[in-house]
Amino acid sequence: MSSSPAPSGTGPIAEAAPLSLCAREPHVPADRLVAEMVPPPRFDSVRFSTYIPDPNQPSQTEAVQVLESFAAGLGQGAGGSGKRRLFGFGKAPKKAPAGPRGVYLDGGYGVGKTHLLASLWHATPAEPELKAFGTFVELTNLVGALGFQKTVQTLSGHRLLCIDEFELDDPGDTVLVSTLLGKLVDAGVALAATSNTLPGKLGEGRFASADFLREIQGLSAHFRALRIDGEDYRHRGLPEAPPPHSDEEVTKTAHATGGASLDAFSPLLEHLARVHPSRYGALTDGIRAVCLTGVRPVPDQSTALRLVVLADRLYDREVPVMASGMPFDQLFSEEMLNGGYRKKYFRAISRLTALARDAGKLANSR
Repeated sequence: MSSSPAPSGTGPIAEAAPLSLCAREPHVPADRLVAEMVPPPRFDSVRFSTYIPDPNQPSQTEAVQVLESFAAGLGQGAGGSGKRRLFGFGKAPKKAPAGPRGVYLDGGYGVGKTHLLASLWHATPAEPELKAFGTFVELTNLVGALGFQKTVQTLSGHRLLCIDEFELDDPGDTVLVSTLLGKLVDAGVALAATSNTLPGKLGEGRFASADFLREIQGLSAHFRALRIDGEDYRHRGLPEAPPPHSDEEVTKTAHATGGASLDAFSPLLEHLARVHPSRYGALTDGIRAVCLTGVRPVPDQSTALRLVVLADRLYDREVPVMASGMPFDQLFSEEMLNGGYRKKYFRAISRLTALARDAGKLANSR
């Protein structure tokens, strides 16, 4: 019996064909959106004890101490499980005590804010269903799936809500989420957040706490800002990003790696436009490695922002990315890197670079 011919120029490869992200069109029910509001897999095992403060940045050590105390103080909080309140049952939650009920982690990308936020989630003495963790985008997607009032009912039974990467650059969604958080504070839910920086304030060597506290309007009194200085830890003492691989090597690796996907970059960008970003996590379910051929600069800002979300989901899940074509630091144009979403693009480059290093192990294991 003859086997299917190998792709041109790749030579003999394994019989099993790799997966394709472009062939996937996931549908995510609302209850999954609620159940998945936990720290992403990359942060399953992080704790305050595993955060290694930079000895040259005392604010990092101080942040750990403050957050440990904050978590310990959440031993008693709002009552009623999130599941019960999803259906409108359970007792009305207690009113919030006076004083700050939230913390805001204020620092640049790569200083470990998400590590600390996830550590706070893990350290808070409450059952997992009484704690929620998600990005700003995931929270707005939850409101879209459940409706505003049902989201309030669902999360009011929680003791803690952690919001990573609060989107200060989207005024409409900022007002929506600020209103939601006001309802949750009234219900006794403690809050913790990180954020990006407002457009026009990027690259100035400053932090975002003033912007964050202003944009959340009446909620500012409920937050204590913790400044976390430092450099992007993903680049501390690490080598430069590896150069792209050849098409042949990427294709061979995809066929030789169980659970790997193989897609051409341009068709993948087109496919992302047809899948809502709330489903990008489900898009990568079961994927052990992403292999891309023909990486090139993204053509426009909408495409670039979708790629940022995909990079975040891959990074959260520790999925290595092996690619041919242009290196990842050439994905975004100078105009994009100097514009209002500059911080997002630099975060994506940083994360994709880290995942590209991880993919080097795949090539070496063949």
